Amino acid sequence: MGLTPIMTMLMEELIVTFAKIDKKSPRFKILKRRTEETLRSNAHSRTDQFAVANQLEGLQEKFQILNRDELADALRTRLTELNEHQNSYFPEILSFLLQLADRPVQLSKVDRIESFKSQEHAESPSWTELDVSGAAYSEEDIWEPVDFGAGSSDDDLSSVASDSYHARTFPHTSIALEEDYVIPEELFSSGEDEDLLVSIKSAQFWRNEVNVSTGQPESVSSHVLTELQIVRETIFMLQGLPTSLFWRLDGSVEVDRRYRLAHLSSETLSSLLHSFSSIGSKIDVLRRYNQVPRIIPYMQTFHRGIEDRLCEFDRLLSDMQSQYLSQSGVVAVSLLQLFENVLRESKLLLLLADIVSSLKHDTSNNPVRCLDLLYDSVCMTQATGDDNEFKFLAQLFFSCFETYARPIRLWMERGELEESLQDSFFIRDNRNHEQDLRTLWHGWYTLDESAWFSNAPKFIQPIARKIFVAGKSMVFLQHLDVSEGETNARKSLLTFGDVFPEDSTSNYMPFSALLDSAFGRIVDENHSFTSSLLRRELGQQCGLWVSLQALEHIYFCKDMSVFGSIDSKIFDLIDRGRGAWDDRFLLTELAQSAFGTLPFIDSSRVVVRSIKDPHNKPNTRGRSVKILRAISFDYVLPWPVANIITKEAILSYQRLSTFLMQIRRAKYTIVKQWPRYSHVVNRDSQNRNDTLAYSLRHNMLWFLNTLYSHMTDFVISTATTSLRKDLSGCNDVDAMVAVHQSYTSSLEDQCLLSKNLYPLYEAIITLLDLCISFADLQSIRYNQTTTHPKSAQKVHGHDQYQSDDEDEEDELDDQDNPEPEEKHIRLHETQYVQRLKDTRDQFNQHIVFLAAGLKGVGRANAQISWEILAERLEWRKERAADHV
Repeated sequence: MGLTPIMTMLMEELIVTFAKIDKKSPRFKILKRRTEETLRSNAHSRTDQFAVANQLEGLQEKFQILNRDELADALRTRLTELNEHQNSYFPEILSFLLQLADRPVQLSKVDRIESFKSQEHAESPSWTELDVSGAAYSEEDIWEPVDFGAGSSDDDLSSVASDSYHARTFPHTSIALEEDYVIPEELFSSGEDEDLLVSIKSAQFWRNEVNVSTGQPESVSSHVLTELQIVRETIFMLQGLPTSLFWRLDGSVEVDRRYRLAHLSSETLSSLLHSFSSIGSKIDVLRRYNQVPRIIPYMQTFHRGIEDRLCEFDRLLSDMQSQYLSQSGVVAVSLLQLFENVLRESKLLLLLADIVSSLKHDTSNNPVRCLDLLYDSVCMTQATGDDNEFKFLAQLFFSCFETYARPIRLWMERGELEESLQDSFFIRDNRNHEQDLRTLWHGWYTLDESAWFSNAPKFIQPIARKIFVAGKSMVFLQHLDVSEGETNARKSLLTFGDVFPEDSTSNYMPFSALLDSAFGRIVDENHSFTSSLLRRELGQQCGLWVSLQALEHIYFCKDMSVFGSIDSKIFDLIDRGRGAWDDRFLLTELAQSAFGTLPFIDSSRVVVRSIKDPHNKPNTRGRSVKILRAISFDYVLPWPVANIITKEAILSYQRLSTFLMQIRRAKYTIVKQWPRYSHVVNRDSQNRNDTLAYSLRHNMLWFLNTLYSHMTDFVISTATTSLRKDLSGCNDVDAMVAVHQSYTSSLEDQCLLSKNLYPLYEAIITLLDLCISFADLQSIRYNQTTTHPKSAQKVHGHDQYQSDDEDEEDELDDQDNPEPEEKHIRLHETQYVQRLKDTRDQFNQHIVFLAAGLKGVGRANAQISWEILAERLEWRKERAADHV
């Protein structure tokens, strides 16, 4: 049975703690192997003690049911006695006894248990009791020595073994070896091999030689080596083997200066050997680096590339050594020639050692640092013209990059992320258990820009966003049930041949440019393919354009013949002073009935929501347009479209819809008063006060019409046309989302709904409230002089906001709530005139402020729509002032 990672980790910590050794020591590996073998051999599960207890209780119940109470009592008594002597192996023993039991009800007797206990105390019989006289077996010669040689044959062996094996006992003797036994030397060597032994001993120059004359060890500092010996030691050192001429200390290779060469000066030899030691030190860096296992996949590929190069270098060293030691003597032993060969063959290893040293001294713990260093080395070797080194490093780089790019290919081709690489990848999976498809594009996956430079190589960073979008598009298409055959027709693998094709003039271009071009081309193909397929699905299957058309009619009132009935009902309920004017169920039913006539709107998706607005206070009695903030229209979009038209965009639509409804509310209030009181005004058309009221009413209607037509016919219409054109030319969903966000932001700015234009928006709201206040003033004026004949409304008809049914409802409801409370206040003529003049002054003042403010922000932000509105307000204001 294999050990789990947790058991392995605990076992290693236990060995280090008790043995007090390091994990890198050979003894640690031996102890770990023995411990694993012990754990595997004892990996049998223990007996379930609760199951054994249940079996024993069941056995007692069985005894009682079968009227064997004495057996049940005896078993219970002995189990009680057993509990007084606890032992960890009791469950195994009891389980074993239960398995040996054979029909305990029929074959078990209590008296047999008692007799067995008495037999335990009986003494065992002695030899004298068995044979008091001692004459037994006296006649047999069993004590005599056996002659195995006499009369033996092959035929008698079987009979002897079968007849006398059990009847005879053979004596056992042991042969003791001599403790001081010395194996003779002649058993190991003969006189013919003496020359070989002498040559071997003479080759071991590190042994202290004994001077024949003095009998003392010869000083090693004066020992002269042959060039072949130094070459052999140098090759051993380069292969990572221990030597006497070179020794290792703190990661570096030092030269032992006690040895010298007869035909070379000590300084020259020392300089040459130090050059070898410098190369050996860097190669040792690679050997130590390869001894540490790697976890990151592409680092494992880099590890394998270094290992292969080291093996090739060791093979070359072995070939050199075999040539030097050959009997032919064709190759002359030369330390300088060896240095040239080693320097030539170790260039790649020295470059790799520099990379490994940079990784070792890098404290940023960057998982993609190795790829960046390889990338820089490839560019450098190409610039210096080292073709062999460049080709090797480039192939090693592509091998590592192919491993690193595996999650990138998986993401772009299938839209999947490997869970094991979440901490070392630049894309984060933010999905939770409750996955809302409406937030798929914006919430499920994010591009981790905080760890951008640590989790993405620098040559990937410019195109990381396209990789991110291509994978998200694949996830989107999978949830749209697009067939895999349509999404798997592209390439995402990059090889060395793709960047450097044979017999191509582009090979003279810089490596960085060729890599960016090749990899960028693959990413662009995947990005373009998935994005175009997704845009096609959104437009043809998901109803993007139909949804945009529906939003335009619901929020921007493109067709007033449909929205007029909704306005009339809401405004009429407010004027009647009913508290349930914002009943969401009533308004939802009204909106669904009105929009159900349009074929491109799914009326079941239309919902009117009611919001508790702080401006909706009882004392206002609905006489401010701010009350309309309490309701909002909502259109539940299909989830694919909701990923493009986000929730924030719907809030912008709702703010625009409320603002347009406020303008229509002010106009509705003024227009509604005219047919009721125009018959009174016509009696004295020459009255100066009536002329002032007419002029003020005319200016207000002009302002409302100018403002509403500017917002709808110029701002919204132009922006919507531009939106459709821009959406058709978008490359991916991110661009479509950005275009739509720009569209809603532009609408809010041009309609004065952004935060930096709040004073101008408040000025418009004040003007709208003035319009409602003027209508209420007119109502008070004419209510105190005459009542409202029901026939008057029929004579003068109704405006665009009222229907025949609503007129009848007005006649029925006038008895209950005829007019607001202010309409019962009686005004003198002077008070009426003064309020008219105050209303006119406030109206003109706010018009001037609004026009000046629009011109100011228009110049600052170069927004032409504000300047156009300002010019229209100033032009009309001057004409109106001349008439007044």
